[in-house]
Amino acid sequence: KNAAMAAIQGRKINANPIVYQAESTRGIGDRKDTDDEDTPEPFDSLEIFDLIRNINDPEHPLTLEQLRVAKLDDIHVDNKHNRIRIEFTPTIPHCSMATLIGLSIRVKLLRSLPPRFKVDIAISPGTHNQERAVNKQLNDKERVAAALENDNLLNVVNKCLGC
Repeated sequence: KNAAMAAIQGRKINANPIVYQAESTRGIGDRKDTDDEDTPEPFDSLEIFDLIRNINDPEHPLTLEQLRVAKLDDIHVDNKHNRIRIEFTPTIPHCSMATLIGLSIRVKLLRSLPPRFKVDIAISPGTHNQERAVNKQLNDKERVAAALENDNLLNVVNKCLGC
């Protein structure tokens, strides 16, 4: 809650993050469609990265890609078992925005992917002081649902998503 309030009030926890150059994207038109209507279309890591790379950081006017919070190499897609695992790296080990960033990633994927996918979101191992607690919150359906019932928090998430 404190992180959401800090974001709402415009306070910055990491005032001077390192900013990286964005990589090239693959257009939506480059998606490989299957001819079989009964076969679900496979996704790959780059498609998932394209969905989350432009999520705005709640604290800075920069994207998760520009801050290297989200990286292509940290996205794993298993089409056979309909699973996606995303790890993200907060800019500092005590980032209070980590839960909000993970929630923004989850909401973007909930809104963008077919419901067949089970999505696991986690902080990259060893990059955050509260890694276990944040990971537990991000992957608990009831906690996520409760968070999204909070209008102020949902407004912050939507702002991160550019909505």
